[in-house]
Parts: sequence; structure tokens; C-alpha cells
Amino acid sequence: MAIPSLRRALLLAAAAALAFSQLVAGQTIQTEDGVVLEANEKTVAPAVQVVADSNAPESFALTNDVIANLTGLNLSNVTLFAFTEEDGTTEVQKRTLLAGSGCKTAPGDLLWPNRLTWKVFDLLTGGALVETVPIGAVCYPNSGVYNAAKCQAIIANWTSSDLHAADPTSIMSPMFQGETCMPQNGNSSTCTVGGFPVYAVKATNVAQIQLAVNFARNLNLRLVVKNTGHDFLGKSTGYGALSIWTHNLKKLEYVKSIKTLSYSGSAFKIGAGIQVKELYEAANKYGVTAIGGDCHSVGVAGGYTAGGGHSPMSSIAGLSSDQVLSIDVVLPNGRFVTADETHNTDLFWALRGGGGATFGVVTGMTVKVWPKTNVSGMTFTVASGNNSALPNNVFWEGMYAYWRHFPEYAKVGTQGYSQIFPSGTGGFLFMMIPFWVPGMKLADFKTLVQPLLEEWTKIGFNAGFVDGPKFFEYDNYYDAWAANFPPEAVGTTSIRTASRLFPAKNWEDEETLTGMMNAVRSVVEDGSALIQYNFQVKAPAGTPDSAANSHWRDALWFGIFGTTWDANLNAAGVEAINRKITEDWMGRLRVYGPGGYLNEGDVMEPRFGEAYFGSNYERLVQIKKEVDPTGLFWAPTAVGSEGWEVQGQEEWLTLQTGKLCKRAA
Repeated sequence: MAIPSLRRALLLAAAAALAFSQLVAGQTIQTEDGVVLEANEKTVAPAVQVVADSNAPESFALTNDVIANLTGLNLSNVTLFAFTEEDGTTEVQKRTLLAGSGCKTAPGDLLWPNRLTWKVFDLLTGGALVETVPIGAVCYPNSGVYNAAKCQAIIANWTSSDLHAADPTSIMSPMFQGETCMPQNGNSSTCTVGGFPVYAVKATNVAQIQLAVNFARNLNLRLVVKNTGHDFLGKSTGYGALSIWTHNLKKLEYVKSIKTLSYSGSAFKIGAGIQVKELYEAANKYGVTAIGGDCHSVGVAGGYTAGGGHSPMSSIAGLSSDQVLSIDVVLPNGRFVTADETHNTDLFWALRGGGGATFGVVTGMTVKVWPKTNVSGMTFTVASGNNSALPNNVFWEGMYAYWRHFPEYAKVGTQGYSQIFPSGTGGFLFMMIPFWVPGMKLADFKTLVQPLLEEWTKIGFNAGFVDGPKFFEYDNYYDAWAANFPPEAVGTTSIRTASRLFPAKNWEDEETLTGMMNAVRSVVEDGSALIQYNFQVKAPAGTPDSAANSHWRDALWFGIFGTTWDANLNAAGVEAINRKITEDWMGRLRVYGPGGYLNEGDVMEPRFGEAYFGSNYERLVQIKKEVDPTGLFWAPTAVGSEGWEVQGQEEWLTLQTGKLCKRAA
């Protein structure tokens, strides 16, 4: 009896799959007179309802009325774009096997939408769907899009973040895509899509994002979100995925006066695509100070703020997530809502620090601003080793002296941003990029650092100065930032980083302090770079509670560690380096800094929930289950991501080059 039962089960499964295949195949629409027409640009208008009298992205939405109208016109596949019902399901899921699928539907699967279905999707978005052509394809003679001039321009600008931000799917850490279409390899290999999404929606309004969310959820597709692609963990790309590209949501409106339960003052309303440089320029224009990152290209309302977001103003203003007054977001069920202190309060809490690509697609937010401020500080470069008069032992004595001052510096609002690299000449390079204090006069700043400079003089550390110290003072934040934070270089392939947050309590015990400094020194001497920040990231008084990593709030020292390797290094060598970063270097440091920074952390952090979210993780997981019960949104190290895995990956490094599937129970 087992064989007939199995045959019947297989027949039922095949019938369901066939019904679904038919669902995603036919492409017609019916007129009021009953005439059936081909669905095309002339017969199908974008699925959007104007809900407000403005050109803002949120003025154009997908509503129940729009879906009902399409249903009334018998548009083929309209159920693929429907919202979820009250029980969280859709008609599509009820009629197919999708609800029980263990993997996201990917190219080559029986249930992958055919090109005609993608065409209808494109029509409904108003032509916003972009089929992925990797940015490097123009360098491949066999790609079908070869263009020598464009290739030269791309290679010449490969390290520019603007190049990748302006492309629908390119990312700034190509290792996670699989490096399957690097422009530099055009004459020696074949270009493939690899870990890039298959399609991207170039979003310019909310309705397009809602359509993409519904389409992906109803068809069990992998969905990713890309803003600028400024991402070190592979969160904004994925094999077989549909991507929502939010970079073009460029709303930027200054509000002179706004009042909420916790704030009264000026603010900016920004779209998801507004970048740090654009926000800073606008703030300077209006004579205020906005909070954003160091890097020019970072999308302020993207993963940066969602992950917390530290800033050159953090010792004064806290995290970027502490500035948020309200957030506009498309949820996994396709609905567009606003979250603030009085509406959708759990979401408001979670979206401020709980990570990007987790609870929905943020389309914009309102952020408070700070008064115009002067900035004083200094820069310098110190070198030790064989080509320097500064011996390495004195170099480290000088570093220990600097680190010991961190509590007093952070207390007055400093940001000490510096880098230490092995120099290649048996020594080290220490670059202060800058050390500054917003709101402090230059004379007071010099008084603040004078004891350290005297200590350095006493031990002979000054022998290593190759540039500076150079002191500066600006009467506004924008000019200070523009002068000291040049555009960042991106696009490096063979590189991995990790991070740690070292708490203030480590300075209260001499044995612990010395142990921490010794551990950091040992990791740098072992070949790691160190990008370090000295600041105090407290939430300003009156700031609503948020999901920002609790480890931020008592940290005085934030360190990013990592290294590069030769692109021709064999597999065993690459594995050894990657394991060293996660297991050895971070193993030495976790005892002194259990927390790390989600946006600049190790994608392989073994207990990422505790490290990147701290005491907030349990509540975040519960909200994730309530908001996204089907697991539509997934990203590495995101809340709830431990329930899924990318197939075909090494145990020591997860790229985004395989199918996304649920982990076996």
C-alpha cells in the first residue's frame, strides 16, 4: 500500500506545481467589454494610487483598491502582488507548495517565475525592474555588452564608492558576491551573475517597494535590500535574489520646528537614499549640525542607522539611531507604516539599532539636528621600525600612554579616530585622522592633550613623528569633517575584518587594563591592522529607548581588526587567515570586549546575537517573529538569521553565492 500512497502524494505535488506554473505563465488583461488583451505597456498602467498631494515617494502607494481593480480586470498573476491576509497567508501560498518549502525559490527551480511573469511585474512597477548585468560585464568580450571605453572607466574608478553606489547591484566588498565578474579579469575569464541578485527594483516610490515585497513573499523568492552597497558582511547581495535598490529615494527636507514626546527643535526628513555627504551639506546650508558617519557615501537611513551608526559626533550626540524621530517602512506583509514614539512602538524600538534588512524596507526617516558647532583637534603620523628613529618598544610604550587617557578624553566629548598598520619595514605606522572635540576651543584642546604630548616627549616617542602634530579649529562641523575625512577607497577583494567594543570598566582595574592593551598589541604584532576610535556613545538625555547594541553604551574604545591576503594565495592559506581572524585574534580580545559593531563586525562572529545586539537580542527575536513570520527578510548576522544558511559555503566563511535554505532542525 505504501507505493500507491507515495504515487498519489507525488501526483498531488505535481498537480500543485503545475497549477502554480500555470499561474506564473499567462499574461493577459480583460477590458470592461470582456475583451482579453495582451498585458503590455499600453494595456497595463503602474499599480499605484496617489495618496497625497506631493511628489514624495510615500505619496505613491499600493493599496487594497489597486489590487481589487487589477483583480476586477482579470490581470493574470494579480495574486502574486496581493497583501497577506489576516492569518499571514496569501491565496498563492494556499494554492501551492510554497508554504512548506525549505529553500527560497531560485533560478532553475520549477517554481521560478518565467520571463513573462517578470514582465508583468515590471509593468506594474512602471518599468522599474532591472535585470542584473554585473558592473564588470563591459570588460568581458564574450559578455554581449563589451565596451572598452566603459571598461577603462570602471577599472579607473573601481575603488570609488560612488561607482558602486550608482549601480543597481554592485557592492563595495566583492568577495561576498563570489568575484565572478571582476572587471580586471575580463580577458582571462567568463562573467557570470554569481552572488548578485537576478533582478533589482530601482525604487523611486513606496508602491514599487510594496510590489517587490509582495511579489517576493508570495513566490518564496529571496529578497535583499541595497542602498549604496557600503557593506562589509554581504548583507546587500544574494544568489537568485530580487533586490530592492533604495539609493534613488532622495527626499531631503529641512523642518525648522518639530515637536515629539521627547524632542522639540529642528529636523530633517530624509529618504533612504540620502548619503552622509548630502545630509552634511544640507545641514551646513541651514546652519545646523546633522549626525552621520565618517564615510561620504554611506546611506544615512539605510543599514547605517539601522545598525546603530557611530559618528564623529558620537561623544556628544550618541549614535545615529539616537537621532531618529520617526521611520517610514514597508513591512514584510507589504503594508506601509510609520513608526514613532506613539505608533508601532515595538517597530520604532527595533528599527533603531536592530539591524537592516530584518523588519522591512525603510523608505525614509525624520532625524533631529544639533546646533552649529566649532571643532578643534589635531592630526599626525608616527612611524617606527628599521627606517625610523623610533624603536618598536618605545612605539608601544607611547600607544599604552595614549590608551590610558581614553576615559578622560571621552568624558569631554572627543573622537579619537586613528589607524595602526604594520609598516612593512619591521615597524608600525600610527596615523591620527583626526583626534578632535566638537564644541571645544583650540586653546582648551591643546591644554587637554598637553600631558600626553609631554609623556611622549619624555619617553622619546616624538622621534617617530613624520608629520605633525598639526592643530586645527573650524567654526562648523561640515568644514572640519570635509577636511579630515576624505572619500573612502573600496572594492578590495581579499580582505576580512572584525571588531570589538571595549568597556569603561576595563580601565578601573590595572591588571585588566594591561591585559587588554597587551592583547591588542599582540594581535597587531601578529599582522592585523587596527582602526580605532576613542569616544563615549551614551544616548542623550530624554532619548527614547532603542534596540542599539547595549555594549555601545559603556564602551570607550572601538577597534576594527583585520587583514588582507594575496589574491593568488592557495585555499589552505586563505582558510588559515580567515580562521585566525575569527578564532585566534578575536579569541584573544573577546575576554576584554564581548561586544562588537554589527555594521563593521565579523560575518562569522560565533555568538553574534550577544555581540552585536547585547541585552536586546531576545526581544528583537520576538519582534522579528511577529513582524516577519515567514522569514522574508534575511541577512547574515541579522536578527533571526541563525535559522537559515547559504548552501555550499565553507564553515569558516559565508559568502552569498548559494541557495538560501532553512537549517535542519
